[in-house]
Amino acid sequence: MKWLDRDSLREALSYLGRAALEEGLELEICLYGGSAMLLAYDSRAATKDVDAVIKPVDAGKRLAAKIAKDLQLHEDWLNDDVRQFLSPDPTKGRRKLSIEIPGLRVFVATANYLLAMKAIACRRPLPGYRGDHDDLVFLIKKIGIRNVDEIQARIDQFFHDEVISEEKREVLESLIKEANDE
Repeated sequence: MKWLDRDSLREALSYLGRAALEEGLELEICLYGGSAMLLAYDSRAATKDVDAVIKPVDAGKRLAAKIAKDLQLHEDWLNDDVRQFLSPDPTKGRRKLSIEIPGLRVFVATANYLLAMKAIACRRPLPGYRGDHDDLVFLIKKIGIRNVDEIQARIDQFFHDEVISEEKREVLESLIKEANDE
């Protein structure tokens, strides 16, 4: 699988925008996960895929498949698997991204929204996979989180029925300590 760095991700999105314009469309896309961390927060070097919600869905998926072939990207380089993890009103936790791409209106999850999503998932590292560790440390530091209750408050803003488990609370406490010791 080809990883996307900042330049290759912007190139892929630019191709997507041009393809939309060729069809007389303007797509709306909201980025989450690694692509948001990369483009909006410059917190990582690359991402393996683009977790996004794109509208209109059918046209977006069809054009993304075309871009995958044209740029030799993984067929699932742009996917909406993240939909299952979004809050009931995902527009509440997004902002316009400051890059202009003709044919696309690009939004990105806010830092608070990403923190809430990643804290709920709190995926542990595995061999060859860092989980949510680095992103959580970055977001905790960026937002200035001092305790787990502050993370729960962010979760409550977007995900009203989610409560941090004791196991995840311990992990998040260690990540807060790590972020504040740096």
